[in-house]
Amino acid sequence: MKITEVRIHLMGEDRLKAFASVTFDDAFVVRNMKIVEGTNGVFLCMPSRKLPDGTHKDMVHPINQEFREYLEENILKAYEEELKNQSVGKTQEESSGYNKDAQ
Repeated sequence: MKITEVRIHLMGEDRLKAFASVTFDDAFVVRNMKIVEGTNGVFLCMPSRKLPDGTHKDMVHPINQEFREYLEENILKAYEEELKNQSVGKTQEESSGYNKDAQ
């Protein structure tokens, strides 16, 4: 299974940094993966639902460590790229005097 697209939606909250949607083989998408800030840096959380007892259960998850690493590596790389693009965009706005909120 090959990742063919990763979309990142930055959140900018204290712990929740972004949501990710991943398309596999141009045929199957998994939405609502979370990129979360932990004590050892950012990590990936699978989409989950809250159970009546208050715990959470993953709706999807990798079956083996090799695929988990492949998934995390590609999603976190896309996240870092999105952060870089956002930073470049802000720098260009500041240097040009552009203020999107003023419109």
